[in-house]
Amino acid sequence: MRAVDRAVIRAPRDRVFATSIEVERWPALLPHYRWVRMRERHTSGGIVEMAAWRPFGPFRYPTWWVSEMTIDPDRWEIRYRHIEGITRGMDVVWRLQSLPGGTTIELVHDWDGPDWPLIRRPAAEWIIGPVFVHGIASRTLAGIQRHLEDQHG
Repeated sequence: MRAVDRAVIRAPRDRVFATSIEVERWPALLPHYRWVRMRERHTSGGIVEMAAWRPFGPFRYPTWWVSEMTIDPDRWEIRYRHIEGITRGMDVVWRLQSLPGGTTIELVHDWDGPDWPLIRRPAAEWIIGPVFVHGIASRTLAGIQRHLEDQHG
């Protein structure tokens, strides 16, 4: 399963990067996040627990995962390796690239699916990836975009 989400944000890359790595602030900026907690901190990231809502019309489905987060400021990338939750084993990379007047941000999620015999790939490719992963990632990008563009312009 591969899910790719992109946005162009009218803000400098350093501001987009700073907002993207300040994950503990996300629940205040992004209403679909229930909580974000750093379980461990390292100089280049740490272990982060995240929980979000995936809305379905008037209903909300709770999601939860734990990732090893690695921040690479030289490459303008943030990497996550999901280590707990249904998406255990998922690799995620956030890539930021400067543009005239803004920043392109791309989120790529790669995953072989849950450890479920027979339905592993269909579950990942038909439901978890397009419905949950894309549903949350697209809202995350839109929220960061809204926050930065409202703040600066």
